[in-house]
Amino acid sequence: MPQEFAALFARIDSLKEELDRRRPLTAGEVKRLQDEFLVEFTYSSNAIEGNTLTLRETAMVLEGITVEGKPLKDHLEAVGHRDASRYVQQLVADKTPFSERVVREIHSPEDKGVYRRIPVRIVGARHEPLQPYLVPLQMERLIAEFGEDRRCPIHSATLFHLKFEGVHPFVDGNRRIGRLILNLALMRHGYPPINVKYADRRRYYDCVDTYYRDDNAEPMIGLVAEYVEERLKQYYRDL
Repeated sequence: MPQEFAALFARIDSLKEELDRRRPLTAGEVKRLQDEFLVEFTYSSNAIEGNTLTLRETAMVLEGITVEGKPLKDHLEAVGHRDASRYVQQLVADKTPFSERVVREIHSPEDKGVYRRIPVRIVGARHEPLQPYLVPLQMERLIAEFGEDRRCPIHSATLFHLKFEGVHPFVDGNRRIGRLILNLALMRHGYPPINVKYADRRRYYDCVDTYYRDDNAEPMIGLVAEYVEERLKQYYRDL
């Protein structure tokens, strides 16, 4: 782990140890934390990808209210992301092993779980995703490598996220799915899920570009770790 992260990870370790001492949380505490996070996470993750629903409108849609003047696609994305988030929470609760099947089931657009069979481009990105015929083999390798990775969970989860975005296995929804899988990996090791805020989207994109341009994952590791620390502190305020 880079030396400049030593203080940050020491704070995270201390915060997580305190949270572990408070576990198990009550069912009511868990539900409140999950519900409060879900709306903000759904809003931010979708807004980064161009969804036009505001935070308040996202909350309304998740309550079953149709927002006049907003596209049906935006409504469906909000509901789909909520359902995928709940599925991830259930995977963690059930201690389900991570696998390609899990990745495919988290995928929520119309072509659910189907690896792309056409080339794609990421607008504004510095890297080109793999050719479609390479996707199945690379996904198999990526998941196998992840299962054998013994580095710090934050480091390991971040690297998987970066490499997953390079494969870009689906026609649509890859970045949203990537952030859901990132949270799945964090939660499996007792860390809280994180929300990459819409306001930080430029920094997030720059971190991905830096990895593929310079083979440097440190900026993204730092971003994820900062969010983990922020969420742990929020847990203490809310509990």
